[in-house]
Amino acid sequence: MSSSPDAGTQPAAASAVATGPANPSPRRLKAEIGIVLGLSLGYYAITAALTLIERYLAEPAIGDQSTTLNPSRSSIDWVDLASQVVRQAYLLMPVALALYLLSMGGRSAHRRLGLTGGRHGLRRDALGALALAACIGIPGLALYAVSRALGQTVRIDTSGLPDAWWAATILLLSAAVAGVLEETIAVGYLVTRLKELRWSPYAAILASALLRGAYHLYQGWPMALGNVVMGLVFAYWFHRTGRLGPLILAHWTLDAVSFIGPEVVPAEWLDALGVS
Repeated sequence: MSSSPDAGTQPAAASAVATGPANPSPRRLKAEIGIVLGLSLGYYAITAALTLIERYLAEPAIGDQSTTLNPSRSSIDWVDLASQVVRQAYLLMPVALALYLLSMGGRSAHRRLGLTGGRHGLRRDALGALALAACIGIPGLALYAVSRALGQTVRIDTSGLPDAWWAATILLLSAAVAGVLEETIAVGYLVTRLKELRWSPYAAILASALLRGAYHLYQGWPMALGNVVMGLVFAYWFHRTGRLGPLILAHWTLDAVSFIGPEVVPAEWLDALGVS
């Protein structure tokens, strides 16, 4: 029985149409990066820079100013709780977008970011996270104390939440969301896409680190500089290992300790450390 001349080529053609090219064009990649950053950390970087300018122009001096990382969002308890949960979910939307874009063409975003490995991979990631957290956390605490003493960093209040039963849970959730958002966008997504644009690995690492420092400018330039150093370490780790999990876990550990610590550590200890 005869068949049409192109019958044998139809499945391949349909597959090509369905999957599309493995990588977007450079022009499309640049637009994509601009959109993802504009919806997330790029926007925060611009507003943080403007906030820093305002802090130096306003009174009192920057060392006498403060910022609250987890403010209350309503005087009504259940509305505050609901608002906190909704905000954390909203902050994860750029992450969902980045993962979706990295999975275009049938590729696995989880594999591309090293978020695989099962129980063995989780154990290995946890050990790496502890090492990274110690490497960054202790010098970071010292930097905050020194920069506060120099009057170049604002007082950072890690919680403005009420004394409610859900406050600690929201603080831990906020720490987790911050880790997922920042490490996925600033490291996993950005470094991967810049490499696809034929940036050298070290240029991509530097860009990732500068972005991290930029969206921390609202705290003062010393803390922003410290975050650039953190960004260099984290992006280099991702470049060498291809695994994002340890960075997310390390970030969560650092923020969880920062958010919960002031609630459980005696105030006189914090005063002695110069971090109150």
